[in-house]
Amino acid sequence: MSGHKEMRAIRVANHGGPEVLKIDPKVPVPVPSDTQVLVEVKAAGVNPVDTYIRSGTFRITVPLPYTPGSDVAGIVSKVGAKVTKFKPGDKVYVIRNVSGGYAEFTVAEETMVGKLPTHLSFSQGAGLGVPCYSASRAYIKAKDKVKPGNTVLVHGASGAVVGSRGTAEIVPRVIMYKEIIVTGFALWNAPPEEWVEMHQVISEGLTKGWLVPSVQKEYKLEEASLAHEEIINNSGTTGNRILIM
Repeated sequence: MSGHKEMRAIRVANHGGPEVLKIDPKVPVPVPSDTQVLVEVKAAGVNPVDTYIRSGTFRITVPLPYTPGSDVAGIVSKVGAKVTKFKPGDKVYVIRNVSGGYAEFTVAEETMVGKLPTHLSFSQGAGLGVPCYSASRAYIKAKDKVKPGNTVLVHGASGAVVGSRGTAEIVPRVIMYKEIIVTGFALWNAPPEEWVEMHQVISEGLTKGWLVPSVQKEYKLEEASLAHEEIINNSGTTGNRILIM
């Protein structure tokens, strides 16, 4: 159980560039509700969508001030009265939290927390959320539309996420001739039944060993602005960018 009342966290008071990411050493530690888990964060994933929200250009807006980040890995510090799957001391990863991930503690609904296998590091665990669950949902959406022998284009695979910034040119006549199927989706639009299926896919991958998140670079919490700069302006992505607490 956490005895901490305050924590270090990145706070965003105004939309803007990476420079608006400021560290605050006296942010209150969040208190979990009956269905939530309080996690002592050891590592937090940095995703491109974090930069879009920070800049104020994304369709999803967050009330200011706020703490960025959805993906974390760490140790369970406290659980709500109705939580049954986790206990203090468990090593876990979080796909989506309530209070923000760039912080020493975060709270998340029990349904958005998973057991982190002992063979994975906290940094690897922090790379499971948006990257791996997006790829998992892409598989779920496409699995009934493709057959053995089909050619499949995965756009953005170097970052483990099926996604894109900017525009993509499409020639309708080619799509018609080749009978191409184009599918778009957003992870957070997934209905409850798809979250269950995604959890199953990720759990199987972790258990059988074919899912091992790649970490490209680690940063200190104080270097969050640098992480935001480099995740957008780089010559190529070979893995996740992670903040270490």
